Amino acid sequence: MEDTIDLHTHSSASDGSDTPSELVRKAEEAGLAAVALCDHDTVSGIQEFLEASGKTETVPGIEISTRLFKKEIHIIGLFVDHRSPALLEPLAYLRRTRIERNRKILERLRNGGFEVTENDVAEFAQGESIGRPHIARALVVKGYFEDVHSAFVKCLKPGTPFYIPRDFLPPDQSIRIIHEAGGSAFWAHPMHGPRGDRAFLKKFLRELISWGLDGLEGYYSLFTERQHGIAMAMANERNLPVSGGSDYHGENQPSIQLGRGCGTLKIPYSVLEAIRQYRKNQK
Repeated sequence: MEDTIDLHTHSSASDGSDTPSELVRKAEEAGLAAVALCDHDTVSGIQEFLEASGKTETVPGIEISTRLFKKEIHIIGLFVDHRSPALLEPLAYLRRTRIERNRKILERLRNGGFEVTENDVAEFAQGESIGRPHIARALVVKGYFEDVHSAFVKCLKPGTPFYIPRDFLPPDQSIRIIHEAGGSAFWAHPMHGPRGDRAFLKKFLRELISWGLDGLEGYYSLFTERQHGIAMAMANERNLPVSGGSDYHGENQPSIQLGRGCGTLKIPYSVLEAIRQYRKNQK
């Protein structure tokens, strides 16, 4: 049986619950041949992640949120240099906008009767990238909701009175800074949720490829079999490499298992080998 991998995970440096070294340990316990750390808007956990490497290969990564055709999409960078100024400076800007957004959300929540402060939220944020998941956990601990999902649905998702949109880097800049940091750019979970048809994928890919997108996630925890098939076929038609991962967040998203997603995800090691070959050919 071929070894399996997970190229989309999060640590406590952003909105995951495991420290970067704990993530590596758990990947080894799960028998994964390779794991990538792709925290939101930060690479602050990468050094610890790489230093913890043992039996499981460690791939340094990043996940950047952007917008295209008025829809939020995410770009994964794999094999990035976490010390690159080309990457660090834009990520610092994104984190500053996150902080300001958090303040505005918390102000709205307090005006609506939810007594949650920045200090309350900081208790659940071990890293430098703080966002809505941490606010949701604070709301749960304060007793306003039973779980994080309920807090999001009632207070933090678009359409609720407390939601505030965030600033994004343009998609072309997101791809460019990943390249400047030596990484390869992949469209994360391109068919997640209602975006599950071929026409949607084709429209967005046309633009993203024009800006240098390297590939897309063909494997993802919440893909249906049909969505997985469409993503793989589209990548094959355009001669693009595919990536894939669970989008693991540890205890902050307990339904998703490391390397296994919802229980059936299996990403073969050959996916990573194909990405490495693609990168070699690009040089």
